[in-house]
Amino acid sequence: MTSDPSSTVRRLRCALFVDFDNVYIGLRRLDPVAAEAFASSPAHWLSGLELGQDDDGELVRRFLVRACYLNPSAFSQYRPNFTRAGFSVIDCPSLTQQGKSSADINLVLDAVDALAAPTRYDEFVIVSADADFTPLALRARAADRRVTIVTASPAASAYRAVADQVVTADELVELVTLPAAPAPVVPATDATATQSAEPAPTVGSRRRRSGTGRSGLDGDDQAPSAAARAVLRLVRGADRPLNGGPLAQAAQRADPSLATGWGAPGGFVAWLARELPELTTSEGFVWDPERSSEADLPGAAPVDLPPLQRQVVEVTDIPNLPTERYRVLLTALAEDVAAHPFERAETARRVRNTCQSAGEPIGRASVNAVIAGVLYSGLDLADKPDIAQVAQTWADYVVGLCQGARMELTAQDAAAIRSWVGGGLVGRR
Repeated sequence: MTSDPSSTVRRLRCALFVDFDNVYIGLRRLDPVAAEAFASSPAHWLSGLELGQDDDGELVRRFLVRACYLNPSAFSQYRPNFTRAGFSVIDCPSLTQQGKSSADINLVLDAVDALAAPTRYDEFVIVSADADFTPLALRARAADRRVTIVTASPAASAYRAVADQVVTADELVELVTLPAAPAPVVPATDATATQSAEPAPTVGSRRRRSGTGRSGLDGDDQAPSAAARAVLRLVRGADRPLNGGPLAQAAQRADPSLATGWGAPGGFVAWLARELPELTTSEGFVWDPERSSEADLPGAAPVDLPPLQRQVVEVTDIPNLPTERYRVLLTALAEDVAAHPFERAETARRVRNTCQSAGEPIGRASVNAVIAGVLYSGLDLADKPDIAQVAQTWADYVVGLCQGARMELTAQDAAAIRSWVGGGLVGRR
């Protein structure tokens, strides 16, 4: 890993491997506009991936290997887009009667070659939700390389667990549809240049549409400090409120002068209110109100699920909600798409607000998870399905996730899961 002693920004040599078919098909189910943006403008989202943030601070990726694997019989029209963006495009035609392409094996062989190459790659970025790449990720970690997984559809928990960073489908949608990011500025000798430059959008971050904070992301002339940028990237890269302790440490790493005080009485919370008033703090947690709410706080309205349901939540990462809250969420979703044109982000916002107004602590992350699940299952919410269709589709999707994770379910187990996540609206099978 290369490092400039005069800069807090780390530079990583990276190898990027894109399973095009997997990502494009997954995005198309979730957001057709995002799928087209991913396929048509790879240089755009690649620039967003170049800047990142982790627990050790800011980082800049240099993609020495850019490889894209696609089925030419289905997606050849997108080949020139990736070629122009500096990718090596590897044709992976279908070799079986079932239509299975050779993308997986080609990607794995190239990645293993990269592990053994004279050039040491600090990070392997695998753009695919296919859990078949779990052994590859394990091999990379065993060789002391960072692993980042970019998914466009649900990924198995074992696959996510081996990654140092996971870019979720929702984050990928934001990444491919954001305004073009300016070229990253990485100082060679002057560390203050990093502090004064406005950050480009990065994975998990986005430009504000409103607000008057000092973050500079809404057109404010005052650019955010390095410490504020560090906090913003972590908060906006999370799908739930974050504990303030690690955020304070990230701010102090970006600006060591903060370690001796926060510029005024009140500590980190007061500093946060001055620097980033658009963020919300409560009970020691910090979040972006456009992404989360108090309902997403750890311990907020705790749910003590039975053993089977608790195992399902742990294995599949579905929302940890009791039956009655699932009923409220599913009903609100069905009623919203019946009354308004379906637009994923706006629909999720309205459904969350409806749930909150009903007195149910259901956060936007939970709403997004249900919407994504029914879309991945093939239910078109633009067709205004009724509550029974929405509930049945979501319940079947969850059972499918359990089966894909190799949970041994009896018929009674599957019926209990459907009844639970279907909000009691799904008949037992």
